Amino acid sequence: MNRGQVSCCKLLAVALAYYAICLPAAATPLLHALFQDHAVLQRDQPIPVWGQAKPGEAVSVALGNQAALVVHADDQGNWHATLPATPVGGPYELTVRAGQESQTVRDVQMGDVWLCSGQSNMELPVWRALDASSELASANRPEIRLFTVPRAAAVKPQAEFSADTGWVPATPATVRDFSAACFYFARELQKTVDVPMGLIQAAWGGSRIEAWTGADALRAHGGRDEALDVLALYARDPAAAQPRWGRHWERWWSSRDGAAASDTPWRPTANATAWQKVPGQLGAWERWGVAELADYNGMVWYRTQVSLTKAQAAQHATLELAPVDETDMTWVNGIAVGSQYGAGEARRYPLPVGLLKAGTNTVVINVLDTYGEGGLAGPADAQALRFDDGTRVPLDAAWRYRMAAGGDAPPLAPWHAATGLATLYNGMIAPLGSYGLRGMLWYQGESNTGDGIAYAGLLRTLRDDWRRQFGPQMPLLVVQLAGYGQPPAAPVQSGWAQVREAQRQVAAEDAHSALVVAIDIGDAYDIHPPNKQELGRRLARAARHLAYGEHAVAPSGPVAATAVRAPAGVRIVFDDVVDGLVTSGAKGPIGFELCDAEARHCDYAEAVLEGRDAVLLRGTTAAGARIRYCWADGPVCTLRDGSGAPAGPFELLLSDAEAP
Repeated sequence: MNRGQVSCCKLLAVALAYYAICLPAAATPLLHALFQDHAVLQRDQPIPVWGQAKPGEAVSVALGNQAALVVHADDQGNWHATLPATPVGGPYELTVRAGQESQTVRDVQMGDVWLCSGQSNMELPVWRALDASSELASANRPEIRLFTVPRAAAVKPQAEFSADTGWVPATPATVRDFSAACFYFARELQKTVDVPMGLIQAAWGGSRIEAWTGADALRAHGGRDEALDVLALYARDPAAAQPRWGRHWERWWSSRDGAAASDTPWRPTANATAWQKVPGQLGAWERWGVAELADYNGMVWYRTQVSLTKAQAAQHATLELAPVDETDMTWVNGIAVGSQYGAGEARRYPLPVGLLKAGTNTVVINVLDTYGEGGLAGPADAQALRFDDGTRVPLDAAWRYRMAAGGDAPPLAPWHAATGLATLYNGMIAPLGSYGLRGMLWYQGESNTGDGIAYAGLLRTLRDDWRRQFGPQMPLLVVQLAGYGQPPAAPVQSGWAQVREAQRQVAAEDAHSALVVAIDIGDAYDIHPPNKQELGRRLARAARHLAYGEHAVAPSGPVAATAVRAPAGVRIVFDDVVDGLVTSGAKGPIGFELCDAEARHCDYAEAVLEGRDAVLLRGTTAAGARIRYCWADGPVCTLRDGSGAPAGPFELLLSDAEAP
């Protein structure tokens, strides 16, 4: 570059800088982030629209050629308008004006909007589902619009999303990372409901139902007041919440069956005789060569020490830990300082002033692992204290460990992202506000199989909580958990089966809910079954029945209605049977069990088809007996109807009445 070119470039740079300084600052969007180009708004319902303007300012809102509606922002600048119901159609422009500012959203369609939520089987993207290459190549569906809620956890309800996002038409590029179950549902539904479909994905792998439910609803449900109080304290003062939660966790440890009052592993004075040296450089305990840990899911305690000078101990410090798989509860000198969920996430826990001391300081970590490999990642020098002056002191490399006796699951800190209380509701559902929906899809429960008995109450609480936000009769489609794991050789107790039964009961009791059976499209070796196309077809079938009034279309397969005594055994009658009951792979249906009243003892029953809508179980039962079908994590289920739709897992109480 010659001297003249350099001079020209300098002049251009000065001019551009001056121009940038003189430009007005970019206007803050008047509309909430849900209202962007390519959005789908819910047809045939009043349309809620909202955003931000200057406090008290008049805001004009217009959709297409409709007359503008004028509202005023409140003292905080929030405004909300409700536009008249509009039939299917588009594209429209949505225009908002306030003072000298305006915002126009283009290519808005009036159609049906569905919220798709849950954990990893709802989150599983198209590229990981069955026949992904072919599916992606044909994924140009401009009348299906996609909106992904950014993954975010929060301890208080949020009005805005945590990151930029927006509506996009379905193309091979945009569909790739979108929920396969949600996309295939809309694609199938459009075969009979020919309107634009707006799909909102709000899902997080490994999440529990409690994280998706609002704090007020959880408090009304009961049993979590202390944890919710700690959550509220954490929102105001995290440093005060940590030790308070630690005391709650410690009480749980001491109250377990068979717990010894003197067993307090978190204390520096704890008896060290039961602790063993950690082999090698930390990492997954399954790889330590310790037989008891080779295939262990549960809790393991870790302990080490660090020596500090008086000057170091007087500083502000942060405890740095390598990633923990999957949940930790951490103490320093006997005081709880942090807890976090997340297998790939390093921990950074600020320590209160005065906690550290000159001389020996003790660090204790309880690690909970429930799936796959578990432990505190290495190398040893990844664990350290970092001080405000920039210095870093590694913890002693001589880590020791002890396994935690018993199989009880510890309480999880209420601020945990996917396993806390209300955290995902606050960060991902609350920002949706009152956006108009046609219905909701819910595929979750795998992370709650450790306490399946409690799931029915939690699902009712979530259902009612979301309906308070989106509408009192909002249709809810519940996916019953797919099969996972090897079929048992004898009847077993199963948390997965308990969750499925809870899902069945909650859907059956509510006129605005439907159950979608997936037991037969699971995978014994993969908790994420890839056949989401068939799941989408079944979801669409349920939606046609529930949300679109096609009552001639049964929402799912055969549904067990009654179990009564018969001369030859027990007769189970099914509803919603199309073209008669049939079986596959055997002369008669398998997977039926006869159990005592408390289901403490169950036996497989010989079963035969009886007529077009009944199954006869041969055998005698006592009063109050229970009948179970497909009661296992990964059972074999062979009963379906002539349409090919499977009968789902269930449990029924035997009626004392005699079958005619």
